[in-house]
Amino acid sequence: MDKPTVLGYIHEQPERLKYVFENRSDFVKPFVKVCLEKHIKKIIFFGSGTSYNVSQIAAYYFKHIANIAAEAQYPTVFKNYEKADWTQSLKEEEILFVGISQSGTSISTVEVMEYAKNKGYNTLAITGNPKSRISEYVDTVTPLLVGDELTPPETKGYTVSLLSVYLWAVELAHELKIMDDEAYSGAIKELEDLVNDFDNIVKEAEAWYERNKTTIVNSDRIYILGYGIDYGTALEAQLKIGEMLRLPSLAYEIEEYSHGPTMALNDRQTIFVIGSKEKEFARMQKFVAAFREYSPRVSIITCESIESDARDLVFTHKCSKYVAPLMYTVPFQFVAAKGAKDIGIDTGINPFNIPLAHYEK
Repeated sequence: MDKPTVLGYIHEQPERLKYVFENRSDFVKPFVKVCLEKHIKKIIFFGSGTSYNVSQIAAYYFKHIANIAAEAQYPTVFKNYEKADWTQSLKEEEILFVGISQSGTSISTVEVMEYAKNKGYNTLAITGNPKSRISEYVDTVTPLLVGDELTPPETKGYTVSLLSVYLWAVELAHELKIMDDEAYSGAIKELEDLVNDFDNIVKEAEAWYERNKTTIVNSDRIYILGYGIDYGTALEAQLKIGEMLRLPSLAYEIEEYSHGPTMALNDRQTIFVIGSKEKEFARMQKFVAAFREYSPRVSIITCESIESDARDLVFTHKCSKYVAPLMYTVPFQFVAAKGAKDIGIDTGINPFNIPLAHYEK
């Protein structure tokens, strides 16, 4: 049997996402049941690394789709410095703590869920291992249908997690009658179309990397700029590039990048801009034109119609801003994994061997 590789898992995503979509009731029903039975009014998402980046977008989904107060928190920061409700206007039983952990062994996420349960909050985990450590400290465990991912950096784990939390938000919005039957059917159909076309999405993302790889891997620094829903995508891109390609990589909200970091911009730096169909879309294109005055290594990743050249990736698949993050992350997976391979880095080996982040399995 061939040794598992990150690239292998990236190419497995179309098949895996179809499986998750087809078996969505396994993780959607128990989540929605908790929210309805407990009359949940606020959800706090917790995770570290990839799981935190998913939490960022999950909070966006629940606020904008289900009209539920939601936020993403770093587990240790929250436990040490935050409260679930500073206004003291909600009861403990009206707040749901959600721990996202593919392995179920993230020390910080397990500890914050234990803390929450002891305080009387509702607790739920989504994990690829329902018998892992996190399951001991939550009221409800829902399955993350990711399958095996045996290499250190998570790729399909991110897209499967993102698909899962999106389906949570859509289903809850429908049950709460915030989303009517027609809108609900449209959202499910749009998602089905996306997962059925994911083979083409992967092919287009890989082809984009191949035509830009020389400048990418020879960059002094990489910036990833996002806004709106796709600030979370920028964070995930930063993480993947840092884990695998191991070049200095920084994620910024696009407006914030213009407030200082542009002073360091030069023609050896690469900028990836995620072109979400948000209010900033037109301004984003003005930013790109300005950045290209200082560096030719500026690329837009989008599915919207724009004037483009070989540096840009304009996906042929068209969809709403809600599901687009699923495909926008794929080009960055190739930058990280193929870029590492092209410069001789074995991404299957973790060079940092001190166990700080996870419990021993």
